[in-house]
Amino acid sequence: MPIIQSTYKPPFWAKKSFVSTVFSGLARTVNGLEQIRERIELPDGDFIDVDWSYAKQRSKKVIILLHGLEGHAQRPYITGTAKLFNENGVDACAVNFRGCSGEPNRLFRSYHSGATEDLESVISHILEKDQHKEIYVKGISLGANMALKYVGERDDLPKELKGIIAVSSPCYLKGSCDALMHLKNRHYAIRFLAHLKTKLKPKLKQFPKDISTADFNAIKTLADFDDVYTSKAHGFRDALDYYEQASSLQYLSNINIPTLIINALNDSFLSAECYPVREAKQNPNLHLEMPKYGGHVGFIDKGNVYYNEQRALDFVNQL
Repeated sequence: MPIIQSTYKPPFWAKKSFVSTVFSGLARTVNGLEQIRERIELPDGDFIDVDWSYAKQRSKKVIILLHGLEGHAQRPYITGTAKLFNENGVDACAVNFRGCSGEPNRLFRSYHSGATEDLESVISHILEKDQHKEIYVKGISLGANMALKYVGERDDLPKELKGIIAVSSPCYLKGSCDALMHLKNRHYAIRFLAHLKTKLKPKLKQFPKDISTADFNAIKTLADFDDVYTSKAHGFRDALDYYEQASSLQYLSNINIPTLIINALNDSFLSAECYPVREAKQNPNLHLEMPKYGGHVGFIDKGNVYYNEQRALDFVNQL
């Protein structure tokens, strides 16, 4: 598919990546959305909490929303999309990954960028309820990589799954991790790591055979976290093995349903490999839009409806 020419034009004050990213993550608010929580029990004995919001009229369409690293279903980049879709006749199922709903998960493992088995469980749960005939998935950052990997690694997708939207997607995890640990992103990396270690600390007492205090104290960077915990807890050899296996880039050529990737060119979290131009040109199902601005999930636009949110709705409506 030819590369999509973006029409995104941010306010003059939001052109810098840092400004748009930080404002969108810390200052934006979305009001007027009512969410109803449901717990999904997983095959391995763990659970995922999902937060539903509904269109005014009964809908046969639902969009599954996947948050980013250390996010949750109440983050504005999730609730903004849910509200817009609800207002336009589509139900929303906002997923909280394991341990991200305000309650610790039960197992030593948690969530990671390539945990598509959890997305599969959510989709299966929705299909079992038999209320929705059209399913769409929108992933943000880590959730975007997960959504792309899910549709690219499977040849037997449910017929109800009609389209994917991936925003600020770290398609190549090693490159994205390296970018995050760059000096210019140090403030982001410190914040992410602090949240991750806070959640991991209780597991030292719960699972002393799986992780020691010495292991925990050895975690100084995001790469260390993935080497010490993420990889070992989820069946990978080490951090590099996790990055290689969980990256969606290698699966993009196999995607066979309409898929839109929106990655801003000034997103400091992404490496060059996270802009899959060649893959998009060779796959008619893959639509790649690379706005000049937007930072990381910072597509600020008019009326508190972000550009990526309106683009997602327009994309779905065109299918």
